[in-house]
Amino acid sequence: MDNLSLSKHTYKHLSMSRQSGEWRVRGLRGATTSQNSVAAITAAVDELLDALEANNSLDPSEIVSVTFSVTSDLDAIFPAAVARRRPGWDEVPLLDVQQMQVVGSLQFCIRVLIHLNTPLPQNALHHVYLRHAAKLRPDLALLS
Repeated sequence: MDNLSLSKHTYKHLSMSRQSGEWRVRGLRGATTSQNSVAAITAAVDELLDALEANNSLDPSEIVSVTFSVTSDLDAIFPAAVARRRPGWDEVPLLDVQQMQVVGSLQFCIRVLIHLNTPLPQNALHHVYLRHAAKLRPDLALLS
């Protein structure tokens, strides 16, 4: 163990092994599309989060934070407001941002990045791309 002194505080540096089963923060991605209404965005966000939870045994108590991004054509409701209504999600730090506008990019799109604590390796997580967002990552799209 190395000791590292910073200011008046002493921190111990622990070397962490790369063994499987060791809990780490991982990133889980997903995306979907929606029409611009409260009902449509609510349904799309719920469908996306349901799929992410089902395909990853996602436990809200293990979520570090969630960032939603939406294209500028979706402004009827914040996706985080929808997520916050879900059981166990009221304590999760949530953030909404507007997606960068790129000419020719997918419109009416909701993306999500979930940071979570998990013993799984990154390649064991199942990212979810639904509806027209399946075009973004056909290799990760769920078949209906």
